[in-house]
Amino acid sequence: MKKVNTLRFGEIEIDEEKIVHFEDGIPAFEEEHDFVIIPYDDESPYVFLQSLSTPELAFLMTMPFVFFPDYEFELDDENQEKLGITSQEDMLIYTLLTIPGGKVPEMTANLMAPVVVNSATMQARQIVLDKSRYTTKHRLFPENKEDK
Repeated sequence: MKKVNTLRFGEIEIDEEKIVHFEDGIPAFEEEHDFVIIPYDDESPYVFLQSLSTPELAFLMTMPFVFFPDYEFELDDENQEKLGITSQEDMLIYTLLTIPGGKVPEMTANLMAPVVVNSATMQARQIVLDKSRYTTKHRLFPENKEDK
């Protein structure tokens, strides 16, 4: 077990086998390589991708299929190779979430750059999809016309 300091959760103990490694870091956070995925709570579709080296760095994520059942993309050979993915079953797919101004009803998902984790090796990459019909800001919840 390894102790990790986090801003949100305080000091936590994590199983070293659960460490998610981004060999190339994450775009805009290239120096960050090791993270752990922490569930928001048992019932929630949300998780945090918590940096092991920067206590205040945690990204909110979800599995996109919960909100976007038709979400799909092709993982190219280069990324499959870098992640060591040999089986579809080993592939976990997450999308980073943004909560504009802290307003949860306006939460958006970055479907253009999914985070792909090989659950067998815990290698991960954020993949920017070229020529994608997706954007970086897909609303999770429909706009409520009464809020305007």
